[in-house]
Amino acid sequence: MFELIDEWGPEKVVVVSDSRTGMRGALVIDNTARGMGKGGTRMSPTVSVAEVARLARVMTWKWAGVDLFYGGAKAGIRFDPASPDKEAALRAFVRRLSNEVPREYVLGLDMGLTERDAAIVQDELGDRGAAVGTPAELGGVPYDELGVTGFGVAETACAASAVIGVSLAGARVSIQGFGAVGWAAAKRFAELGASVVAVSTVEGVLHDPSGLDVARLLELRAVDGDAVVRSYGGSVLAPGEELLVDAEVLVPAAVQDVLSEELAGQVKARLVVEGANLPTTPAAQRVLAERGIAVVPDFVANAGGVVAAGFAMDARYSAFRPEPAEIFATISAKLRANTELVLVEAARQRCTTHVAARELAQGRVRTAMELRGRLSRRTGG
Repeated sequence: MFELIDEWGPEKVVVVSDSRTGMRGALVIDNTARGMGKGGTRMSPTVSVAEVARLARVMTWKWAGVDLFYGGAKAGIRFDPASPDKEAALRAFVRRLSNEVPREYVLGLDMGLTERDAAIVQDELGDRGAAVGTPAELGGVPYDELGVTGFGVAETACAASAVIGVSLAGARVSIQGFGAVGWAAAKRFAELGASVVAVSTVEGVLHDPSGLDVARLLELRAVDGDAVVRSYGGSVLAPGEELLVDAEVLVPAAVQDVLSEELAGQVKARLVVEGANLPTTPAAQRVLAERGIAVVPDFVANAGGVVAAGFAMDARYSAFRPEPAEIFATISAKLRANTELVLVEAARQRCTTHVAARELAQGRVRTAMELRGRLSRRTGG
C-alpha cells in the first residue's frame, strides 16, 4: 500500500473483512484539503485496493474540477452483487467502518450498488448522514432514477461540439454501456437532436446507422435489462465494436481501460466523451490527441453525479428534498463551462485535455493544501 502514496495522498487506507459473509473491503481517503472525503462505493468480485485508490484520486480531481468543496475518496467491497447475501455483506462492511462513516467518509453509489443499498447503509448505522443516493421516498436524491451523470455527459458533448465546430444536432453517437450512465446519456442526446446509432451491454452491440428509437429502447430496457440489445430487433454486433462504428461522438460509459492505444488508432469519431471513469489508457489519450480527436476527460464529463452528490450532501439531515430542476440546471452550467475551459486550455498548451483538466484541478487542490499548511516550505509542493 505504501507504493500508492505520492504528494497528493492517499491520506488513509482502511481494509476490513468479515469471516461470516466472506466480505473483504477497502476505504481509501485520498485528499481532504478541500473538504471531507466523498465518493462512491462499488461492489465487485474482483475489486482491489489499488483500483479503489485509483478511483479515489479521480474523485479528488473531480471535486476540484467542478469547484465543489469535498475531497477525494472511494470504497470497494469484494463481493458478488448478485449474491443473495449481498445485504449481509454490505451491512458487515459499513459496521466495520463505523469509525470513519459518516465522520470522515459518506458512502455514495457506484458499480454494483443501488439506491436501496444506500438506504440499507443508513439503516445499519442509524444515521441519515451515512450515505447519499437514497430513494426519493426517503428524502434522498436518486441519482440513477434521475440520470444525472448521463445527462451531464450529453451536456459536455454539446459544449465540446461547439468548441470543435461540430453540430450536435444530427450528429451520430455511439454509447458503450447502457446502464445508469448510458441510458440517461442516450435520452439527453436524443433531446438535443443527436442520432444514437449504437448502444451496448454485456449481451452485445445494437447498431443502426440510421439511428435507434431511443424512447423505445428505454421502454424495453425497463423490462429486459441488458437483453434490450436483442429484444429491440435489428443488427447485433460483437462487444467492443461500438468503439469503432461510424459516428461523430463516442461515449465509453461502461468500465475502465477499454480504449487502448491500438483501438485509439481506429476510432472514427471526432469527439470522445468519457462517461465511465478511466476508460482510455494514457497511451490512447496521446494517440487520440495526435489524430486531432477531441476528448472530454472523465472527471469533467461524468461529474454530473458529483454535482448531484453535492446537493445530496447538503440535504442529508434536511426535511426538504432538493429540486431536480435546480440540480439539472447546475449540472449543465458547471459542466459546459468546464468543458469549454479544458478544451481551450489544452489547445493553448498543446497538451492532451486530460493534462489540461488535471492541471486545473491540481492547482485548486495545491492551493488548499498550502493554505492549510500541508505542504513543506522546503519542497513548495
